[in-house]
Amino acid sequence: MLLTPVSLLIPAPLQDSQQSRLIPQGTEAVARSFGEVLREKLGEINTLQQQADALTQEYLAGKIEDVHQVMLALEQANLSLQLAMQVRNKAIEAYQEISRMQV
Repeated sequence: MLLTPVSLLIPAPLQDSQQSRLIPQGTEAVARSFGEVLREKLGEINTLQQQADALTQEYLAGKIEDVHQVMLALEQANLSLQLAMQVRNKAIEAYQEISRMQV
């Protein structure tokens, strides 16, 4: 079973140079792309959680004897969830800091 690491900080590389010409400019494009990246990464975290749950169920049913594989999947899911929570906390902290600014 191959698990890919979750990276919320490194954006995916562009596949085509023509694609960059098609992307609209401005804050709407940035907000839309950030939302898409966020949705994609949360989906990856959900997938990792589901895979860890499935491996745990298989281990409890006796289908898997390798505890190491199950523990690795559980720890990876746990770390990815912790990273997502820290990113969320930093985003909320930044929002609160901006809202406290006097104009």
